[in-house]
Amino acid sequence: MANFAKPRAPRFSVEVYQNEFLPEGGRDVHAIVTVTSTGGATATARALGQNAAVVIMVDCSGSMEYPPEKMRGAREATAAAIDTLRDGTAFAVIAGTHEAREVYPGQGLLATAGPDTRAHAKEALRGLSAGGGTAIGTWLRLADGLLRRSPAAIRHGILLTDGRNEHEDPAVLRATLDACAGRFTCDARGVGTDWEVKEVTGIAGALLGSADIVADPAHLAEDFTLMMEKVMGKEVADVSLRLWTPVGAEIQYVKQVSPSVQDLTARRTEAGPRAGDYPTGSWGDEARDYHVCVRVPQASVGQEMLAARASIVLPGPAGEPRPPLAQGLVRAVWTNDLAASTAISPQVAHYTGQAELAQAIQQGLEARKMGDVDGATAKLGRAVQLASASGNADTARLLSKVVDVVDAAAGTVRLKAKVADADEMTLETRSTQTVRVKKT
Repeated sequence: MANFAKPRAPRFSVEVYQNEFLPEGGRDVHAIVTVTSTGGATATARALGQNAAVVIMVDCSGSMEYPPEKMRGAREATAAAIDTLRDGTAFAVIAGTHEAREVYPGQGLLATAGPDTRAHAKEALRGLSAGGGTAIGTWLRLADGLLRRSPAAIRHGILLTDGRNEHEDPAVLRATLDACAGRFTCDARGVGTDWEVKEVTGIAGALLGSADIVADPAHLAEDFTLMMEKVMGKEVADVSLRLWTPVGAEIQYVKQVSPSVQDLTARRTEAGPRAGDYPTGSWGDEARDYHVCVRVPQASVGQEMLAARASIVLPGPAGEPRPPLAQGLVRAVWTNDLAASTAISPQVAHYTGQAELAQAIQQGLEARKMGDVDGATAKLGRAVQLASASGNADTARLLSKVVDVVDAAAGTVRLKAKVADADEMTLETRSTQTVRVKKT
């Protein structure tokens, strides 16, 4: 019998970047909490893939046949994702229309990845054909049911759609996302240009996954391969950022700000006296940044206090508390030194700008759709200015396909008369993607 090494506990670290100095009477403390994971499983355990379960949901509605390249690209992409699965990974494939159907392995089961099951799954993909409507909530509910049968810690979905969720009440999809949140994570992709950006990004946001556009179906296989490689790199699930505050202090908001902007404020669950947990999903070898704002009681010059304690925690057995994997401290110090109290932490300033950049893009594109030329020009001009100042070259490049840039530093732009649907949708979909603060 093989004697596999036991996985080690994941290794996390927490660093806090802030200007802790407040003027007399100042109350709001801002900090960037950087969380880094170097993984915890041994190479042998990672290679087995026995800690992961994945369900791939493929849109098979009638619109997937127009043009035929979409359906063909979906089959090829799903096959590529299956080839990327590590041996031992539990998996299934769902065909989604106005209902959800198990394609492989069927009978409410998950297959275990290996040479034979991969071959059988790819053979089953040949039977995928387009026809019917779109009700994404039914796909997610079936995926949830399948994943809940697996003991794997990493439970993940990959969802592909080419259209709008037209055969399901929006409230049903929202309720489904609420029910699935915390049970599995999900990456969502829109293929072509006939789908709704807010629906796809909303799915990914609710389920702590990524969202993107694949305008050309020929690029689906490459995208699915990269997605699955990232899933296979995850080593620990259900990680939470726990924030404890002293009496009189309150968390105003918590936002993930890198690698993308995601507001976690409303997703707090209470975790004991004056402590709350914010879900962060599954982790591999990676780093993420969070913007935390704490409101503290007023105090006099010379006083100082612990404003918050940020910890990384995993759920314990039967709800029992587990010691934090790492932690950092957010401080507040009151001073009458004007230079000290008005300085802004470079990290806080950077990510405040990145969040404003995402908002400016979204508001600018919405104004453009509404025919508000002045409003769109102002917002997208501000976006160009912010992208230039922060070194966000990818976003700057996408903006240049929607506006003609006259002066990037000043934010002077002109709206382009004609913009390809794919370019506009790509900018909107990727508007929340950020660049990390430059090291000095």
